[in-house]
Amino acid sequence: MKQGRGTRIFAAVCIGFLCALTFSAFTDFDRTCREVRRDVIRLHVLANSDGEEDQALKLKVRDRVLEQVDALYEEGQSREEMEQALDRNRELLQKTAEETVREAGYAYPVSVELTDCYFSTRDYEQFTLPAGTYRALRVVIGAGEGKNWWCVAFPPLCLPAGQEEALSAFSPAEAEIITHPEKYQVKFAAVEFFENVKAQLGL
Repeated sequence: MKQGRGTRIFAAVCIGFLCALTFSAFTDFDRTCREVRRDVIRLHVLANSDGEEDQALKLKVRDRVLEQVDALYEEGQSREEMEQALDRNRELLQKTAEETVREAGYAYPVSVELTDCYFSTRDYEQFTLPAGTYRALRVVIGAGEGKNWWCVAFPPLCLPAGQEEALSAFSPAEAEIITHPEKYQVKFAAVEFFENVKAQLGL
């Protein structure tokens, strides 16, 4: 009887230890995800509709806005400095988007703003960004009811020529999770679940 009780206590201690390790590992991962969200400014472009022409227009606007954003980026620039540059040049970015729409023969209104947006986990070719609320440069064309396009305004991960330098802006822990997402699929899913709940509750 005593041996059986001792075995149960040992098993309970082992299970508790494993749970603590698991919780600690997830806590570290969640903290790194928060750091990624803190260090990134997303770019979010919403099309007027899902129509083929509206989607093609969205990509034209995306390309022109990305050019402008790239021109604002300076080597060694901090995230806060880039946000300030985007804010100072918001009217120029909006004018660029509006001109692109007019040149394409459309009369849609365009809005450009810096705001906080929730994003689900997003896989790109060279990296993955965890779900959560990010600061974003948001471009809305017309009704903004079509499929959207999003990437990163800072650091310039969406520009192939700047990806290597952009990745150096992250800490080793951040770079590890965004460039090797296959190692953390369960944790990415868990973060997305909790971040989605928080977004739904307005937390």
